[in-house]
Amino acid sequence: QVQLVESGGRLVQAGDSLRLSCAASGRTFSRSAMGWFRQVPGKDREFVVAIAWNGGSKYYAESVIGRFTISRDNAKNTLYLQMNNLKPEDTAVYYCAARSPTSSDAVYYTNSNDYDFWGQGTQVTVSS
Repeated sequence: QVQLVESGGRLVQAGDSLRLSCAASGRTFSRSAMGWFRQVPGKDREFVVAIAWNGGSKYYAESVIGRFTISRDNAKNTLYLQMNNLKPEDTAVYYCAARSPTSSDAVYYTNSNDYDFWGQGTQVTVSS
């Protein structure tokens, strides 16, 4: 079992930066593919970015390329999302997700159905 706790979300202005963190419990974090998703009321959860267990492979949604950076510290069981040049359309609840290790392949996953564990989310609000 993996528990995920996001933090770092708050109200900011357009153009500001934020760093979200996702602290993971359990012994499998270092072997788990991870992802960040976001959701606004009335819409489906949206993929933001994913990272392989070793940090070697990453994939970003087109809307955040060049502005967001995902990273992980396996020694600290923590996933990060650095968000720069934030826009009002980035306003959402941000969730981190973990996939139970199934192989040693360093791959990422972009479909929410591929993840087994989710955090409770952290609200990011960007004012114009």
